[in-house]
Amino acid sequence: MSDKERLEEIYDEDENEIIELIDDDGNQLKFKILDVLKYKGEKYAFLIAAEPDGEFTENDVVIFRLNETEEILEPIEDEKLLDEVFEYFVNEPDDEEDEEISDQLN
Repeated sequence: MSDKERLEEIYDEDENEIIELIDDDGNQLKFKILDVLKYKGEKYAFLIAAEPDGEFTENDVVIFRLNETEEILEPIEDEKLLDEVFEYFVNEPDDEEDEEISDQLN
């Protein structure tokens, strides 16, 4: 099972890969999963707003640490770590790019 499928299973996503999170004020926010990546031994979920509002636009990427043991998404409080994880996300080649590079090398 892939990381993305695992996250879908944990949060009971519908077929459009939308999850609902509840903020500190009790508001439900809907997000789409962009990706789940492993960085320095931890898994991180990259989300975008499914329904952009005043707080989140369609271009905002929200990053959470995926705690598989407790089956929750945890906010990242360390700004340096958040920047590192985002930089890794931006520069990480996707599976298709990996295959293309592998094909070119063989």
